[in-house]
Amino acid sequence: MDPVSVGLLAALAGGAGGELGRQAWAGLTALVRRPFRRDAGEQAPVVSSGEAELARLEQDPADDQQAQALSAALAVRAALDSDFRTGLEAWQAQAKLVRTGDGTLHNSISGGTQHGPVLQGRDFSGLSFTAPPSGPSAPAAQPAAGTGDSDSTSRAARG
Repeated sequence: MDPVSVGLLAALAGGAGGELGRQAWAGLTALVRRPFRRDAGEQAPVVSSGEAELARLEQDPADDQQAQALSAALAVRAALDSDFRTGLEAWQAQAKLVRTGDGTLHNSISGGTQHGPVLQGRDFSGLSFTAPPSGPSAPAAQPAAGTGDSDSTSRAARG
């Protein structure tokens, strides 16, 4: 299982994502507060359930170390408790849908005329631009052979 993103945890603890973000944080809180059940037959060392780390991050959402500590506690607990791991995976899939502002993008074009394609947005992949260059620095278009003015050829020869 992938660790829970530190950025996502900090953003949700700080109230990002509006109502969906609050619901996601409440869902994580409820999941962490479930009784810790180790898988049968395991004699694992005593580890945090994640409640203390969750409370500390809630108190100071801007502290990346608190978010990292919570992410680590969640990963350890998921490794020891299969029911928790299943719940955390489901929570994580839903929480990734919340817009947290992580990777915010501001597009701006200014100053003069732009020659060529302009693409604004975020997270593009697999794009290619094959349009020829245009504008003052582009070479002048030459007529294809056999399509030019026949008089221009004869004038050049007489020249």
